[in-house]
Amino acid sequence: MTDLTTVLEAGGALAGVGGLGYAKVRAPRVYWSLVGLPVAASRFRWSYGTTMDVCGLTVQPSGLRAFMVRNVARREVQPIPPKIRRLKGTSTGLVVSLRIPAGLEPADVAAASERLRHAWGVHSVTVVESKPGVVELRMTGYDVLRRVRMPRRIKAGPMVVPVALREDGAPFMRDYREVPHSLTLGSNQSGKSMFQRNLIKGLAKLPVGLIGIDCKRGVEQGPYAPRLSALATTPDEADRVLEVLIAEMEARFDLLAEHRVSDLWSLPERLRPVPLVVLVDEVAELFLVAVKKDEERRDRMVMQMVRLAQMARAVGIYLEVCGQRFGSELGRGATMLRAQLTGRVVHRVNDKQTAEMGLGDVAPDAVFAATAIAANRPGVAVAGDASGGWSRIRTPKTTADEVAAVCREYAHLVPDLPALAPFRPATPATPTPTGGPSLIKPRTVVE
Repeated sequence: MTDLTTVLEAGGALAGVGGLGYAKVRAPRVYWSLVGLPVAASRFRWSYGTTMDVCGLTVQPSGLRAFMVRNVARREVQPIPPKIRRLKGTSTGLVVSLRIPAGLEPADVAAASERLRHAWGVHSVTVVESKPGVVELRMTGYDVLRRVRMPRRIKAGPMVVPVALREDGAPFMRDYREVPHSLTLGSNQSGKSMFQRNLIKGLAKLPVGLIGIDCKRGVEQGPYAPRLSALATTPDEADRVLEVLIAEMEARFDLLAEHRVSDLWSLPERLRPVPLVVLVDEVAELFLVAVKKDEERRDRMVMQMVRLAQMARAVGIYLEVCGQRFGSELGRGATMLRAQLTGRVVHRVNDKQTAEMGLGDVAPDAVFAATAIAANRPGVAVAGDASGGWSRIRTPKTTADEVAAVCREYAHLVPDLPALAPFRPATPATPTPTGGPSLIKPRTVVE
């Protein structure tokens, strides 16, 4: 009986260890909640003061405090680390709120994030300033970008679309009212098209107008025709669509002036025109020309896009520009247009210069992170903004058929825009199942 009990206990222990090993690989959230979180929280609590000291994140106490410690408490005066205000565990990591003492700034904590990551044995540490004097350390216990799973509950606004998952486990939101225009760069097979698919999938469900410019004969945006208000598949068509958008922008400015408001969202809802999102698949096709006679058309299109980028935000027209490179070598107006695109998303690129084109003028620290993206991780990108902040993101895998199905489902949301009606793409009819051979044997009727 004793031998049987021993065997059962040993078998149960081995099964438990094997189950944890399986969960660590196949269900990292479960493993983190059961094992990783308690271990990481204990390690953090035990080594917090020492770690902050060796990382240079402590300050000397004030004279009064040093006097009280030395003469009243009879203890040696120690440097003061940031005060822990809150420690909260999540399904992906830890969130620690710290009160920074006088003499330190959030940049000091951010500069030591890599050392803190190794000291506490977590996958990543992101520093976010929540309010003056308070920062949050968002630690992830495992690589959440290896298998992307978007949160089930996401709070979104009227012009906010969840597109990807950030490295800290939070969703990456595309907020058009906060960041009206954006630039997405990436080489072939880097996941740039996947990013655009997720964006279109989210926009298709909103009451907005989608205008596609895909000069590769519409091979990328053609399947989404049921939800598009206009689709330009050649540079000539793109020139005419941009001309219509400029006229629409001027008409909307007249509407704002008539009601003495400066923003589309300040108008009453019954008078508010529908927002428009212009999706440019490959911006280089609008700049590059094969013969000299096309240069006039190119210059006109570039100036139209620059005007939209400079002024169209106030009237609810937003730009989503994609490309492999976007440098001054494209021609006149390229850098002027790029400067107006506030949001930046850079996937894997082939050279450092391309990463600098996208991130160098908004988040210089993110350039190295963009060049370090591995080729076997499509969809991973670095997102930066004009505030200098940046984060790694990855889009969930979405097929073109899934996005096309969403576009067909929400085709009734296509707004009525008479000026763009000539450019409305033809929607292919849904194929009806053809009748197969009859399985009923015919019978002869005899009178």
